[in-house]
Amino acid sequence: MNKPLVSIIVPCYNQAQYLNETLESVLLQTSSYWECIIVNDGSVDNTEETAQQWCSKDSRFKYVFQENQGLSSARNSGISKAVGELILPLDADDKIAPNYVLLAIEAFEKDQSLKVVYCKAEKFGDENGEWQLPSFSLFNLSRNNLIFCSAFFKKKDWEQVGGYDTSMKHGWEDWEFWISILKNGGNVKRLEEIGFYYRIKKLSMLKSIDNQKGTEIVQYLSVKHVDFFVKQYGSFKEMEHKFDALKKENEANLKSEKFVIDAFCKRFLGFTIFGKYKG
Repeated sequence: MNKPLVSIIVPCYNQAQYLNETLESVLLQTSSYWECIIVNDGSVDNTEETAQQWCSKDSRFKYVFQENQGLSSARNSGISKAVGELILPLDADDKIAPNYVLLAIEAFEKDQSLKVVYCKAEKFGDENGEWQLPSFSLFNLSRNNLIFCSAFFKKKDWEQVGGYDTSMKHGWEDWEFWISILKNGGNVKRLEEIGFYYRIKKLSMLKSIDNQKGTEIVQYLSVKHVDFFVKQYGSFKEMEHKFDALKKENEANLKSEKFVIDAFCKRFLGFTIFGKYKG
């Protein structure tokens, strides 16, 4: 039986210094059923030169250039050109374990209901150790992103939701994408092996998200996926009990969840409860 081809999408914006290490981890895959599309998102360093060297080394590496449009656009550009049934985004400064592609292919072959396959992860760089993330559930996903960007999914599911949201230029675009493809069904599997290595740097996109940007992103997600958030939180009475417990945990999370309720009420009932939603 022919195994599904995996298309590994590597967007790169001024990260040529890490690109060789990332692409080396792709080349070392124990499965040969992959292609790797390097998307140069308008870099001004030597990304093109480095990428072309890899394309000359192995024909499974392909190179795409676009004017700088952001991470979501770069991923979408690469995926649109992918021939694989399965997609794996991989940022240009991270790495994958040699057996990650093979294990993911086997998981999808065993369970046709799977929409997302990911793994355990380890940090490296300015910080080391296993990356501890909560177990997956839709409810946990409604609270925070708990699947890193380098997880496998089917290209047809990417097409169905319209790809990554290009309006999310400040980060958390992968969280929005997982909500989009999972909120209406489909299973998720986390492999028990460490298959992904996440580089920790002193300055990164996630660390650069300040409180204002973070609030704007949460509000945007709350409106776009209000049906998902309200479904996970249950009735308004049940949510009130959850709010009391959340007060002791995180005031910022409390404000975000009140915003979700108000967005739902305003959209479908014409009024707000907490006065948090002003749209």
